[in-house]
Parts: sequence; C-alpha cells; structure tokens
Amino acid sequence: RKNLIIYHLIPFIMLLLLHVLMLSLLSSGSARVQDFEGECGQFFANKKPPTRFAGAQYKQICQMQNYVYYYATFYDTDKRIPLYSAYKFKEIKNCTRLNNWYIEPQLDDDNGSPNMQFENEKIQGLGVHQALDEDYRNSGYDRGHLAPVFQAQSQSCADATFTLTNAAPQNPSFNRGQWRILERNITIFLQSECKLYTVYIVTGVVPGTKNISDRVKVPSHFWTAFCCLDNNKKCQISRGFIGVNENITPKNETVKDLEKELETLYKVKSFKLFDNSTEPPAKKKKSKK
Repeated sequence: RKNLIIYHLIPFIMLLLLHVLMLSLLSSGSARVQDFEGECGQFFANKKPPTRFAGAQYKQICQMQNYVYYYATFYDTDKRIPLYSAYKFKEIKNCTRLNNWYIEPQLDDDNGSPNMQFENEKIQGLGVHQALDEDYRNSGYDRGHLAPVFQAQSQSCADATFTLTNAAPQNPSFNRGQWRILERNITIFLQSECKLYTVYIVTGVVPGTKNISDRVKVPSHFWTAFCCLDNNKKCQISRGFIGVNENITPKNETVKDLEKELETLYKVKSFKLFDNSTEPPAKKKKSKK
C-alpha cells in the first residue's frame, strides 16, 4: 500500500522539483537586472521608479561596482542604449574622470558577474545585448553620460558612471556645450537651494531614427529632472529639462510638462518621472470677502 501511495505521489514530486529548478534558474545570473524596488529602490523618490515599458528587451540594472550599488539604469538591449538612469545627489565632489569604459557582463551572459567590468573575451556573447567601445569609435558621437561624473557622490561613484549601459550617442557639441552647462547649473542650484532635502535625479533619452555601427540607436533628445524631497516625502522643489540632441539650449519646464512631452515622444498614454504622492498638495486660494 505504501508503494502505491508513493507511485501516485511521483508526478507531484516531479512537478515540485521542476518548479524549484525554474525558480533557481530565474534567480541566477541575470536576476540582478530585474528588480529595481527589491535591490536599488534607494535611488528613487519614495522607492518608486519612473515608468517602465513592457518587453523582454528592457532590463532593470542596479549599477554595481565591487559589490556596491551606485545608481539604477533602465536599459534597452535591442537599441543598446539606456532609456534613463536614476541617482541621488548630495554635493559637488570634483571627481576625476576615467579613460576607460565598463560593460555589463550579466546582460550577455546569464552566469556573468553582477559587477561592471572592462571588456573581456571570456564573457560569452559579449555585445549581443549592449553597446561596446568599438561601436563609438569614429562614429562622430560622444559617449554621453546619463548619470554624470559631475554629480557623483564619490570618486568610486564617478568611476561607476563610466559604463556603456549608462551612455548613449550624443552630439559632441551638445555634450561638451549646452548639456554640460545645464549639468553644472543644475548642480550649483541643487547645492544651494536643496541643502535641507534629499535630492533625486532622473536623466534619460528618447531613441531617434539613426544608428551608429548599425547597432546602437542615436537619441533624438536628452532629458533630466530633479525632485528635492522633504521629510514628509514631498517634492518641495522640482524641475525638468529636455533638449534636442544638438548644441541647442535645453528647455526648462515643470516636471508635469516634461512628463507630457515624454508621453508624446515615447508614444505612451502615461509617463511618470516621480511618484505622484511626492507632489505637495496644491495651495488653496484665499477667498475674497
């Protein structure tokens, strides 16, 4: 009788083992590019990231170097560019710049390290799902940072911004001209006006129609927005900016207006940069007696 019971239990045991195996596979290797809230929610206001798009090509990367998280990136493996990077700002550190760029092993190899690394032939399938250094050579475009060196919290954080999963092809004049001026002006403003707040920044791009090396999509626009969050988890100061990928001064607008513009550019019904609950309640107008 015991043998009969065991015989009937075998299909259930096999199903359970299969379920455990699938969970194990899903949690290995590439699991670190799948969960913003669980692993790097610290980089989002109220731990809620901006809008994410559905699709297997989109990866959530908790940017790690030496097993330390520095910022978060929402990455498109088809276009081989990030859609946005999110990070926190404290003060100007005047960090130095790296000469080399990292890549993300886990994007091309499920057993790859979660730490960003320099390009290595031992990484299986390297470049299938991400840009490589050679894509930018003689392309006529800079590797435009999303999370920038100038706003990094430490030298190690500045180093960690030099990964190609945090860069997109940027017009050289724009990168070194109006966009650089904007980054500096925002940084100076935040250091002066948001000392009492926790500052969250999101910087992103809108994919355009051109490619470099027939692999990497060139953005039509670069954009950025910040939220100075108070102790009540409300954005007391916020602003958005967006510019065409040319050396033209980016527009300065409200976060809501930037969200509306991004909805049109991304062709989506809704796009949120910060959690709605971060917005302070509208001030009531005084009634005239």
